[in-house]
Amino acid sequence: MFSENSELRMLAGKAVALHRYDAVVIGTGCAGFNAADSLFDLGVENLCIVTEGRYMGTSRNTGSDKQTYYKLSLSGEEGDSVRAMAQDLAAGGGVEGGTALAEAAGSVRGFLKLVQLGVPFPTNEYGEYAGYKTDHDPRTRATSCGPLTSKLMTEALEHSVEKKGIPVLDGLTAFSLLKDGDRTSGFLACDRLGDIHIFLARAVILATGGPAALYENSVYPESQTGMTGMALEAGAAGANLSEWQYGLASTKFRWNVSGSYQQALPRYISVSPDGTVREFLPEYFPDTQRALDMVFLKGYQWPFDAAKVNGSSLIDLLVHHEIFHLGNRVFMDFTTEPSGLENGFDGLSEETRSYLANCGALLKLPIQRLKAINPGAIELYRSHGIDITKEPLEVSVCAQHMNGGLRVDENWRTTLPGLWCAGEAAGTFGVTRPGGSALNSTQVGSFRAARDAAKSLRTPGKLREDAVLAYAEKALEKILRLEEGGEDPAPVYHAVRRNMSLCAAHIRDPKAITELRDFCEDILAHFEETFCGKGAALRDALKTKDMLITACAVLSAMNTAMNRCGSRGGALMHDDGGLLPDFAPDGYRYRPETPDTRREVLLTQKSPEGFLSVFAAVSPIPDADTWFETVWRTFRENGSI
Repeated sequence: MFSENSELRMLAGKAVALHRYDAVVIGTGCAGFNAADSLFDLGVENLCIVTEGRYMGTSRNTGSDKQTYYKLSLSGEEGDSVRAMAQDLAAGGGVEGGTALAEAAGSVRGFLKLVQLGVPFPTNEYGEYAGYKTDHDPRTRATSCGPLTSKLMTEALEHSVEKKGIPVLDGLTAFSLLKDGDRTSGFLACDRLGDIHIFLARAVILATGGPAALYENSVYPESQTGMTGMALEAGAAGANLSEWQYGLASTKFRWNVSGSYQQALPRYISVSPDGTVREFLPEYFPDTQRALDMVFLKGYQWPFDAAKVNGSSLIDLLVHHEIFHLGNRVFMDFTTEPSGLENGFDGLSEETRSYLANCGALLKLPIQRLKAINPGAIELYRSHGIDITKEPLEVSVCAQHMNGGLRVDENWRTTLPGLWCAGEAAGTFGVTRPGGSALNSTQVGSFRAARDAAKSLRTPGKLREDAVLAYAEKALEKILRLEEGGEDPAPVYHAVRRNMSLCAAHIRDPKAITELRDFCEDILAHFEETFCGKGAALRDALKTKDMLITACAVLSAMNTAMNRCGSRGGALMHDDGGLLPDFAPDGYRYRPETPDTRREVLLTQKSPEGFLSVFAAVSPIPDADTWFETVWRTFRENGSI
């Protein structure tokens, strides 16, 4: 881990490793690898990637039945344009116009780079990249190379990084940004033994993924935690931190049960603590065919949506009710026909029946239908020791993606100079988004961040090492108090995550959220004096602190959002913690948003009193100049925009 860029230094009475680079990327997912790869191509060769574990993140370890990449249409006769795609990206609400236009304009470039690197997106015999519709998508921009699309992307980008000799420093957890005045100039990290490393760099690109540690009920890989808190603590603004996607996922092996898993029409069963098994959906619908149609629509209308509580999102609420109110376990059973198909498929809606017919899936048993629609969905679970041809699949409603994150501009700069952010850690999405747009954002955002960072490094400037090391010493003195002993932070870590899932997920209780935020703030006020983080335990303590910081910011944003517009996107507001003795959809208070709330972004910033969240108007989609001669002249003069 030491090179010509490194030396040992004494700081705060402790030996630390000091590393100097022009640019450092934190994270080894789709965004992190592409940022480093792009920096190198743009002439920045004195760089490295720092990662807690290159095999630990969401990009490499998660997916769905047919993981989607959302890009400009590249097939068929249906018309499309950059501006049309930008408008659709912004239609979900709370999206800045500049980032929407950049993600649309850069989608083809990012996609075709992946193709050139060998990611096997399918084409027809003439080379058209065929597409399909995904959730919140009015066209057919979506494509996929199967359930492991992001894993294949990550591996292709990783191979490119390796060929260029870009160093990947593994086993290091970044935990505190370093500043010179208001400028980010590096960060502190610790290794698995608790030894401290200091990285000095004029450009830092944060690609640590979403804050996956916040929820107990989660489809994020258990190895991922995210480190959004260190940027929020340093003063970076957050955007739309209240906006998350929640959806049904398997729990034994964490995976989204979207798309074809629902369209195969499995039987939903619950198992009570005494072992009683029952098929529960028919109990809540006027007829069994209606229940099956809602299951089918759950595949298309994937994430939980507050506006669909009387439609497909009722499935999520019923699963939640069975688990959290009645104390049962819930399973999707592909081995037995659900109620409603005793007399065939004619009672289903035309949409459901015709889809199954077109797929050649008007077959007996859900497993046969799933095999006809997407056989890889079965093999995926088999490869992880779960045979859904023989056993039911346990599921729950889980956090699956954060639509918010750090506020960035159209070049993915954060509000802290010297710090860029890409991937899920960046808050470019609003209330809702087209499925698959996250993968596109990893590529467009990381490239634009790298290009802007490279441009900044070409301007005259020098990192004031003495000032940054003085800042680092003060930060280190505080952190080292954890080595003096104290309580194990694990109980607090698990308690906060459990309560986030109970009161601050797809069903939110304003009173409980306020109490949980106050609890987190009280813990943070005396964190270093209270808890132990000696040696190898230091990293877990620092990750707990980061999670608590992020929780405070997220809970602040949720309270502000509920006060302003009630239910929004991926969540319902409930006055009694969602703990209804009997299921009653009317008990979940849904107040439809006004058009104005969709034109606002929710900003969150650290203040001396804690985190404060306010709504602000989003910027419109820019009326960019597309007159060729003008663009060409500017391009010649600047080299690149």
